[in-house]
Amino acid sequence: MTATMPPKPEPFVHPALFYRSDAEYLDGLVPFVTDGLDAGQPVAISVPGPRGRLLTDALGPAAERVHLLDMTVAGRNPGRIIAGVLRRFADRHRDRHVRIIGEPIWAGRSATEYPACAQHEALINAAFTGRDVTIVCPYDVAGLEVSVLADARQTHPLLWEGEQRYLSADYAPDDVVARYNEQFQHTGDAEVHLVATSADLSPARRRIADRARTLGLPAARIADLELIATELAANSLQHGGVPCELRLWRENGEIVCEARDTGQLTDPLAGRRPAQGLSGRGLLLINDLADLVRTHTSAQGTTIRAYLRP
Repeated sequence: MTATMPPKPEPFVHPALFYRSDAEYLDGLVPFVTDGLDAGQPVAISVPGPRGRLLTDALGPAAERVHLLDMTVAGRNPGRIIAGVLRRFADRHRDRHVRIIGEPIWAGRSATEYPACAQHEALINAAFTGRDVTIVCPYDVAGLEVSVLADARQTHPLLWEGEQRYLSADYAPDDVVARYNEQFQHTGDAEVHLVATSADLSPARRRIADRARTLGLPAARIADLELIATELAANSLQHGGVPCELRLWRENGEIVCEARDTGQLTDPLAGRRPAQGLSGRGLLLINDLADLVRTHTSAQGTTIRAYLRP
């Protein structure tokens, strides 16, 4: 008889750490960092600023060997975290196991931001399958809604609570991606610019820039908006149904640029992974420039909204 070898365990590890105090935060994360450093493994920490200071103070001199980012800056737009934070660090160290602490969800996140945050946490699993990486995501049990913690149990296959380490019985990341694929409502006071061919791009971009100035977008951000509008429309021309409808309006103090077309976005990681050649650069650039990107897609069409803060 031929012996059958058991399958190798998945090298990617993605736990959610539920903490209720600073002490629980440090008890769960400091050993994770120091054990990795002692083993010669690269370690990155991307958490909100005050949490980063808490960790570096506790780590002492060892903090100098850690790659530290403020998640409120690097991950302001959840759509840029996989490519711009997690993959950027992990891809530099493919020869070793990599440890990352990433805290993309905190009590200050808005209701508009949260669906993109939940989808991001779900998509990490697909983005890192087969990679020799551990990404621990802390969740503040005292500061976050019960529904957010329930989502964390669906987006993380492992859960850490105090001394307990156990599999999540609710793990279903695809369900979270689908649930937050929320349909948007039309905005009545938005200007609409149709882009049916590449010749329509330049005039639409100029009109959108002019309208953004009247809505109070600073001059320093106009160039970002022009690039975003161009890439949104160009993506529709290349992949979606035409014409593309570009809209612009102000909402809750932010400028929103929206593109609608009749195509369906079938790759949930589009714009979230590092670009290979020229493919995928447009959505990646939009995620990099915008403060938030939200997407709804179905067989009837796709809508992408990019939010810019004045």
